[in-house]
Amino acid sequence: MLVSQEDLDAALPYVMAAPKDRAAISMLCLRPGYGRRNFVDEISVSAERGIEGDRWLERPWLRLEDGRPDPGIQISILSLRVLDLVWRARKDTPHPGDTFIVDMDLSEENLPVGQFLRVGGAVLKVSDVFNDGCVKWKTRYGAAAKCWVDQDEHHPLRLRGVLCSVETAGTIRTGDLLSKA
Repeated sequence: MLVSQEDLDAALPYVMAAPKDRAAISMLCLRPGYGRRNFVDEISVSAERGIEGDRWLERPWLRLEDGRPDPGIQISILSLRVLDLVWRARKDTPHPGDTFIVDMDLSEENLPVGQFLRVGGAVLKVSDVFNDGCVKWKTRYGAAAKCWVDQDEHHPLRLRGVLCSVETAGTIRTGDLLSKA
């Protein structure tokens, strides 16, 4: 069953009431290939390779003008509250593929572009690349979910999540705290 526009709109205050800092990572996901998901307890990240075992280095969805993978999309963070709203048929519908899930306010106001984040031994930097929810988001979670994350007034809320580059290599584990640095 897909989420309705009414349910999404009613949940917005709850989503935006998420903690502003120091939130535990609840799920880690590697994407070794398109449509593939590996759920793990820890990941290793570096500025050069992104996430070890993830497809970013070989098959990114965004490249720089010189053809290299855009570092601004190395890490994708999704709000636990948004995930719980849209991912209802978990047995039959793929996970969205975000690197990690966290119960935290991911809005521009709370995490402006350039904000450094510390998690495990790694340091991440909030990217200026906007995560608008691709056509797969609409296919998996419904037109209402896609429309909700793409509404102009919702862009600053980053309901589809926030993208980051890796600034300092490290290991991230489920349960580690994501905090502003």
